[in-house]
Amino acid sequence: MSALDAQHVRSATPDDIDELVRLRAYLLEEAPSADLPYAVTSPHQSALWREAYRAWLSEHLCEDGPLSVVVVPGAGRLRACATAVIDQRAPSPACPSGRAGWVQSVVTDPRDRGCGLGTAILDHLTAWLRARGVDEIVLQTTPAAADFYRRAGFLASGEDLLFKPLHIAEKAL
Repeated sequence: MSALDAQHVRSATPDDIDELVRLRAYLLEEAPSADLPYAVTSPHQSALWREAYRAWLSEHLCEDGPLSVVVVPGAGRLRACATAVIDQRAPSPACPSGRAGWVQSVVTDPRDRGCGLGTAILDHLTAWLRARGVDEIVLQTTPAAADFYRRAGFLASGEDLLFKPLHIAEKAL
């Protein structure tokens, strides 16, 4: 693959929804260990998140707002994707404007890992966030991906990420 191919990042469209669901399943269904709070533990949970994600994408892909879903296309499929969301929070020394970017669901198809697609997507989203006045980018990662993000310039915050579900879907049917 040439360097030019790795840099072909574009905004997702409604035509990409099936592939975005397929790629995100690597995060939620295939890669996580069962002790992660977002790991799918039943076919019912799988169907619920897939339906909700499709609806969310259908609603948000066509609007110009504080959200960007980007993809790297391939022959008949998507090779990688990621989402950035701009959040308005209380100002801090690291984020004086209070505008923080959250990067989520960075996924590269296993067939395409190691080709620079994740880096291309992060670079694209970083430029998109910077152009919108964002002061910092925040993301959560798994131990398996932590080195990738460190190489991309992300630093450990020293804080624990805590999780409290307010609505728990049935574990199994």
